[in-house]
Amino acid sequence: MKVSGKHVVVTGGSRGIGEALAREFAGRGARVTVVARSEESLRRVATEIGGNAVVADLSDDRTVDTLIGRIEADHGAIDVLVNNAGLETNTPFAVEDPREVRAVVRLNLEASMLLTRHVLPGMLARGAGHVVLVSSLAGTAGFPGMSAYCGTKAGVLNFASSLKRELHHTDVDITVLAPGPVDTRMWDAVEDSPPTVQQVVRRFKRLRLIPKTTPERIARRTVAAVEKRRAFVRHPHRLSTNFWFNMLPTHISNAVIAGIKFDPLDRGRRHN
Repeated sequence: MKVSGKHVVVTGGSRGIGEALAREFAGRGARVTVVARSEESLRRVATEIGGNAVVADLSDDRTVDTLIGRIEADHGAIDVLVNNAGLETNTPFAVEDPREVRAVVRLNLEASMLLTRHVLPGMLARGAGHVVLVSSLAGTAGFPGMSAYCGTKAGVLNFASSLKRELHHTDVDITVLAPGPVDTRMWDAVEDSPPTVQQVVRRFKRLRLIPKTTPERIARRTVAAVEKRRAFVRHPHRLSTNFWFNMLPTHISNAVIAGIKFDPLDRGRRHN
């Protein structure tokens, strides 16, 4: 899918990876709608890229359930949905605020799933579309001090794997973005973690297993993956074995169900 002229929606588009993605899509000729809670920075990004700004709190059920319809009514059908909005935690789980756990699960996993649910029928009806789901290196292995975050990102990865099977015989594609550390305020918070979490971070750094990259590089690779219909954007490459072993059960399952044409709209049941 060439993104020039396509309508792309990026959640969490006011800063970090989301802002870089919005700029990269716009730079390749896409019409971009950015979504976030931070109105001032969101409108700045939208103005600078010639896009649309939709202020929305994705922790609110009604907002999530009505957002896709609202955007399509105001700005046109969505060709690419990028589920980027997210929160990161860096607190040992036994002392983590339960409200923070709920917020992380709701934004990182639930909102991404529901926004995808609401955008898919239109994409399937039009016979074209692309959904980007943002997971993480943390979704392939547990990191102490990030249990809630790792759990949600593993959930995103498994959700995407299942959904790809459902959409296999359609023209709607899924790309999973799974980066390691990215030079954003979110990663700054990790590096400013409690002492026990910092010990883990320092160990991985000494082994050079978590090299930090830039949001712009991640954005370039992600937009290229959308245009080339690639299933994954992984960084760093040196940890590709993490993803390979993590996805092995998926590959086995795909082989078992080869040849089965799944109906993503479940039309057979509705007609019985």
